[in-house]
Amino acid sequence: MNLDEAIWLYSEENIPFAGAVFAKNLEGTVFEQGYGYANRAEKINNSPATRFGIASGCKILTAVAILQLVEKKLIDLDTSLKDCLEISFPNFDPKISIRHLLMHSSGIQDYFDEEFMSDYADLWKSLPMYAVTSTQSFLPLIQNNGMKCSPGERFSYCNAGFIILGLIVEQLTGSTFQEYVQENIFKLAGMNDSGYFRLDQLPERTAVGYIDDGLTWRSNIYSIPVIGGSDGGAFTTVYDLEKFWNALLSHSLLSERMTEMMLTPHMSINDHVHYGLGVWIKKLDHEIVKYFIMGSDPGVEMQSSVYTKGNIRIHLLSNNGSGAGSIARKMEEIIFGN
Repeated sequence: MNLDEAIWLYSEENIPFAGAVFAKNLEGTVFEQGYGYANRAEKINNSPATRFGIASGCKILTAVAILQLVEKKLIDLDTSLKDCLEISFPNFDPKISIRHLLMHSSGIQDYFDEEFMSDYADLWKSLPMYAVTSTQSFLPLIQNNGMKCSPGERFSYCNAGFIILGLIVEQLTGSTFQEYVQENIFKLAGMNDSGYFRLDQLPERTAVGYIDDGLTWRSNIYSIPVIGGSDGGAFTTVYDLEKFWNALLSHSLLSERMTEMMLTPHMSINDHVHYGLGVWIKKLDHEIVKYFIMGSDPGVEMQSSVYTKGNIRIHLLSNNGSGAGSIARKMEEIIFGN
C-alpha cells in the first residue's frame, strides 16, 4: 500500500492537495503527512495534528447521538417526528419517523437539495451565514417545506432531516446539540482536538478553508454557517477520526447491538454503495468491504474509511475543497488491485 503514490498521482492532475492524511493497518500506522498551508497568509503548514472542517462527515455524530437516546429509551427508531418534537412542520407527512430521518428516506424537501442545487453558498443570500448560530437558526429554511416523496419510498440525501434530528437531541436533553456531542461523543472517544468552532474564532492548529475562484484564493468564511451543527460543520483531526472509529467499533459509544444496527445497510444507492444509519457502506460480491463517511463544503472535503479486511483505515482531510475523494479512490485501487 503506497499512499504517497496516490497523492503523487493526484498531484499529476495539476490539482495541489492541501490537507492531512493518516493511514494504518493491523501492524500500526503506515503513513501520516500534512500537505499545503493551513493558513496561506501566515504560511502555516498543515500537519496530521491540524484541525479541519469535515462538513457532512459529521452526520455520523448526529446518528450516534440519536442512537444513544434510543438506548436510554427516550425515543424509539420508529417514533414519529410529530410525537417527539414540539416544533410544528405543517407540510410534512405525519408518518415520518426517526428511522426515516437517519436513513435519508423521510421524503422531505431539503434546504440544500443536491439533486437540483450545486452552490451551497447561494443559501446565504436570503439568510446571512453569520446569523446561523444554532440548530433553530435553520428553521426558516425548512419549517414550511413540503414533501418530495412519501416516507420510506426512496433514498434522497437530506441535510434538513439531520437538522431535525439535532432539534430532537436538544429537546430531549436540554443541551445544545454541540454541547451534547462534546460531552457524550468527543469526550468519551478522547477526541480532544475536535469541536464545533466558530469560523471567526478558530483555535490554534485549525486550518482555514480556502476556495479557488479561478484567479486567487479566498477563505470560506462567507460561504458556510458561522458554526456547525447536526447536519455538518464540526472540526477534527485525522488522529481524532481514528479515535472515533476505535470508540465506535469497540462499543464505547453504543452497545454492540446498536452499533451493528448502525452499520447494517438499510438503503441501497446502487449495486455497491449502501447507507446505514448515518454511515455509508460499500459492498463487493455481497460482502461489506468498507464503512465510510464523507463531506464537502466550499473549502472543505474529507473522506474517512474503515476497511473490513486487514483493519485498514484511511482518513483524508482537505482545506481547499478537493483531493480527499480522488486520493481515497486511488488508494482503494491500490488496496484491492483494480
